Amino acid sequence: MRKIWWKVVCVLLLSVTIIVGLLMPVPALNILNETIRNLYFHVPMWFGMMLLFTVSLVYAIRFLNTQNLKFDIYTEQFAKVGILYGSLGMVTGMEWARFTWGEFWSNDPKQLASALSLLIYFAYMALRGAVPDYDKKAKISAVYNVFAYFIMIPLIMILPRLTASLHPGNGGNPGFGDLAPSMRPVFYTAVFGWFLLGCWIATLGIRYQLVAKKDLLTGGGK
Repeated sequence: MRKIWWKVVCVLLLSVTIIVGLLMPVPALNILNETIRNLYFHVPMWFGMMLLFTVSLVYAIRFLNTQNLKFDIYTEQFAKVGILYGSLGMVTGMEWARFTWGEFWSNDPKQLASALSLLIYFAYMALRGAVPDYDKKAKISAVYNVFAYFIMIPLIMILPRLTASLHPGNGGNPGFGDLAPSMRPVFYTAVFGWFLLGCWIATLGIRYQLVAKKDLLTGGGK
């Protein structure tokens, strides 16, 4: 029971997010209208991506400190799900932009920075596939993971705020501070729910890899 309680919480949170988020009344805002419901999907995906990349970073550092290959598996799986969330965040964001900005892609600074961040992490996966020796792959990719994370943060959180942008919270456009009080509980429910789902997906990959690489871990892990 101790191992599944958080999965039950995940299901409950996402059930509330989907049902209440799609059915509850929302503010009648100019241009946004009903598309504001995407707030419960697009934004939590990006929040979840950053949280998952943070967990991946922690395990990368733990691997570099211990050389335990088990931590490399954790690093890779959380990074993979982070990339998945980032891709979903990009797709839902582009769909939202089509309705509010008039086109899928407008070279907005936030769009460009987000795309570049994802490309950096796609390169992380390509790097892992390019190095045949597993020990060397784990060490090189762990170092790359650390640098990728600290490049992503200013790209997403800092640089877009220094330029004019159509994105909420930038260039004078309203952000979370202007979010309707009735939407806040559902929004934070969505953030935690999608993050827990990401952890759930990552743990499934971890369990599979621990079994698939059992001999390698026995011989090379510490």
